[in-house]
Formats: sequence, structure tokens, C-alpha cells
Amino acid sequence: MNKSYIEETQLATGPLVVSHAMPEAQSVALGIFVDVGSRDETVAQAGITHALEHMLFKGTRELDVHQLAIRLDALGGNANAYTSRERTCFHLHVLHEQWREALGLLSSMVLEPALPAAEWQRERDVIISEMAMVDDTPEEWVMDQHVTALFAGQAVGQPVLGTPESLGGVTRDDLAAYLGHWYRPPRMLIAAAGRIDHAELVEAVANWNWPAGAESAGREKARICGGVQVLARDFEQAQLVLSLPGIVATSEARPQAWIANQILGGGMSSRLFSEVREKRGLAYSVGSHLSMLTDTGSWTVTCGTSPEHAGSCVDLIGEVLGRLPDSLDEAEVARARQQLEVQLRMGMDSVEGQMLYLGGRLDEAKLLTPMQWIERIRTVDVDTLRDWIGARLAEGRLWTVAAPEAALAGICDRLPQC
Repeated sequence: MNKSYIEETQLATGPLVVSHAMPEAQSVALGIFVDVGSRDETVAQAGITHALEHMLFKGTRELDVHQLAIRLDALGGNANAYTSRERTCFHLHVLHEQWREALGLLSSMVLEPALPAAEWQRERDVIISEMAMVDDTPEEWVMDQHVTALFAGQAVGQPVLGTPESLGGVTRDDLAAYLGHWYRPPRMLIAAAGRIDHAELVEAVANWNWPAGAESAGREKARICGGVQVLARDFEQAQLVLSLPGIVATSEARPQAWIANQILGGGMSSRLFSEVREKRGLAYSVGSHLSMLTDTGSWTVTCGTSPEHAGSCVDLIGEVLGRLPDSLDEAEVARARQQLEVQLRMGMDSVEGQMLYLGGRLDEAKLLTPMQWIERIRTVDVDTLRDWIGARLAEGRLWTVAAPEAALAGICDRLPQC
């Protein structure tokens, strides 16, 4: 680790504190990361982690929900949070002179939340409305169905939002018990990036009253499933999703995976965008992305197209993938390397982006800097990339197709095993 870039301190009775000093910045981004997500829930608890994300904005021991909102707005920056399958994060972006006040609010929200029962009754309805919004958004609904099938019968495949039925059984006391079980060191990390001094940050965090240590998650190892999932839904468009096995979050093969994804569907010059959209006009939205967890990962293609073009898109996506490794050339790989370098270097200017990057320290013992990753990206050659892609193509895959019922038969004729 480059100490001029990242500093860290493990508190004896608290969390790991990680910071990236950006002396020329005018702001500081602060985050509290908790190593818990939807895959740590039981079926009866489905959605409780995301529910807590909402409820920690509903007041603290000293501030009611309205007072907390006023204080957060008065800081003038961004207050937000996210819940994923393995991680929860609460973060603020403020002017550098306000970082202590911001950190105090964040700590109170996470360590001393009020969790008022009346607010939970209202917020549960808000989250159910959020579920309805996802249900009305074809891309999001299909992806939820796809991930559930990709990890069939496993907690990691549960929707992050849960279900109306599961949330209906969650009480205020359940929220408090779940928070008390998981939201404590060593499952917590404090991250800051921007105009901030690491020693001052550590001193501020050390003054908090930290609860006793959390238990190990004991996560069941994820297993990726293949096959074909066909969903009849009255959409204007057909939604196609294809996943291949990918890599884990700490994989040494990240540079190969990033370059392969950039070439396949990572931008306007990618194979999928060029072949499906630009040359044939078959779809407006087509691309690929990597999803990496601690013990598994996927490489996923998504495409939204008209039902009459869906079969052609299935064929073309398969063709693009099949010929990808053998058709690679140095010029294309060099272009992808350059695109990734631009993204990484430009991201170094983002105070908030750098703070979120530090959260990855929960996954691995050592964080590389973006420039160190760029050096590794530069060493990836065509042969190495061909081998990595070939290994992915040799494994199983899962197709999900969602379209009006009348169109499904024609699409299924183009799918393997359908």
C-alpha cells in the first residue's frame, strides 16, 4: 500500500479507519461501511438490511426525524446510503471544514438510531412503493428475476428489497436486534477522502462508544446455476439477460476481466454496441457488466429490444461472444486498456468516488491504488485475455428472457435448451 495515497489504522476497540488525503480538495467524503447485506438475511428477514438503511435516517437518540433532516440539509452536501448483497454504506459529502459535524451525525445515525415504531410503519409502505417502482421498471424487474435464478435457492439470490410479505412480518424490535447483531466492529469500516488529516480522523472515531465485536457472518458459499429462464410479461420490449461465471471481488484477474468487459459491452466502441445497435439497429440498450462478490461473480450481458427483434439479438449476442477470444487483436486490446486508464485516472479526481473505493478494504488485506491497477492493466496481453475469455465461455451460462407471451415461442426457438 502506498502510504502517500492511503493510510489506515485499526482501533483496538473499534473499526478499521481508512483515509485518502486530497489536500487540494475543498470537500471531504465520509462513509461508514458495514459488512452485511441481503445475503446475510433469513427468508423471514428478507429486506431487513435495506429497511435499516432507510430507518437510520429517521432520527437518533438526540434528534427526531425532522431535526436530523434539517441538520443534514444544513451541511449542504450529499447524504446517502446503499444496500447491496454483501454491504451497507452510509455516506456524506461536505465541505472540508464541516467534516467533524458530518462524522458526528453519521456516527449517531449508525450507533444511536431512534428506530421509532411509528416511522417504521410509514417507511415500510414507502419501501413497498419502491418495490412497485422496480416492478414497473422492466430492466430492474428482469434483473431481479435473473439473479434469483442465477443463485436459485440461496440467500444471495433474494431481492435486496425483500418482499411485501417478509417486510410485513418485521417489527421495530426486529430492526433493533438485527442492527445490534451486525452493526459493530470488526464488521465496520470508517472511510474518508478529501481534505482531511488521518490522525485527526482516527482521534475523532476513537472517541465513539463502540459496541462489542460482531460475530462472523458464516455465509454459505454461493453456487451459480445455468439454464434458461422464460418469463411472460406484458412489456413493450423484450428483455434479454445472459450471465457467464465471472470472478470474485479479490481476484488477481481483475485487469483481464475489466478489459474483456470493456471490449464486449463497456462502451460505444464495444463489440455488442457496434454489432447490435450501430450496424443493425436491433436495440437501443445493449451492454455488459461485471458483478463481483466475495466468493463468486458473474459476467452479464443485458439487452432491451422489440419482441420481433429479440430472436435476432439472441443469435447475435451468442455469435459475438463465441468469436470474441479468437478475433481479438492488439489494437482493440490497447484501446480498451486506454479507456480503462482514462476512467481510473479521471475517477481519482472524485472525492466521493475515492471514499467509496476505500470501502473495498473490507474485502481484501491490501488496497492497490488506481495507478497500481493501471500498471497491471498495461501488462495484460492478447494471449492472456484470450485464455481468460475462453475459460468463461467453457463454463455454463444462464439466459433470462422476458417478453409478451405471444412473442416467447419465437424467441425460445433461438435459445439453447428452451
